[in-house]
Amino acid sequence: MRHLKQFFSLSLAVACLAGATAAQAQLYKSVGPDGRWIYSDTPPPPGQKLVETRSLSKPANTASLPYELALAVQNAPVTIYTGNNCGPCQDAKNLLRSQGVPYTEKTVTTDQDIEKFQQISGDTQLPFLQIGGQRLRGFTPEEIRQALQNSGYPASSRLPSDYKNAPPEALAPVTATPPTAVTESKNSRKKAQNIPKPQKQEQNTAFQF
Repeated sequence: MRHLKQFFSLSLAVACLAGATAAQAQLYKSVGPDGRWIYSDTPPPPGQKLVETRSLSKPANTASLPYELALAVQNAPVTIYTGNNCGPCQDAKNLLRSQGVPYTEKTVTTDQDIEKFQQISGDTQLPFLQIGGQRLRGFTPEEIRQALQNSGYPASSRLPSDYKNAPPEALAPVTATPPTAVTESKNSRKKAQNIPKPQKQEQNTAFQF
């Protein structure tokens, strides 16, 4: 009877975990009073134009994971932000793989990616890791291992041999319809053709590796 109760308790815990994993936080993209993009995990205030709503980092598939690992993934999901030609970023991903840690990868390459990344991290250093509520800048193996341990991740890999992380995704995917002003009349568009377009300012942000 005791073993039967333990079985039902474990089954209930796994069911609750699966239900909680299905719930995802939302990311709201809006346009501020100065015309700049604003990213937030809360809806914009009245009068501020909402452009897009997206789910935050998709939770890893925990169906095939051992219970202890699945619980850590649910309580402290891991997201790593990477850039092109970033050696420390690759080192950090290799460490996560060797530890058997499922993670979500967000790439920072475009101007929109950079702007959104600075709002999230307040910095320009890559890699940048979010392990639950912990935020780690740069590649320091000891800090990453300690953060994983504090979050309940097993000390050695328990990932199934066939487990694969989701492909990397751009941090700020390009939207098909950018925010625009009220539709111009044909006469207004004709006048606008004679006005020289201002040159786009180049990004001066240099990432630190």
